[in-house]
Amino acid sequence: MRVIGKKWTALILCDLTSGPKRFRDFEVSIPTINPRTLAARLEDLSTLGVITKCGSTGYRLTKKGEALIPVLRAMADWGDTYS
Repeated sequence: MRVIGKKWTALILCDLTSGPKRFRDFEVSIPTINPRTLAARLEDLSTLGVITKCGSTGYRLTKKGEALIPVLRAMADWGDTYS
């Protein structure tokens, strides 16, 4: 939970499942996130090795990050079933 427990982190990771994203892409897809919070979450995920910054294309999932996707999908399915 240390990796995905903070607010916005799961949404950021889900955004990255469709491919690399720039900072501005996240601001558009998650319009209510504060830019400072977004920067902090991206830094946290990068430090943990879940995402990497890839030059001009922005941020992308690492293999470690890709391994989290089934977990996030299972959590979303659970939420759909029991909410």
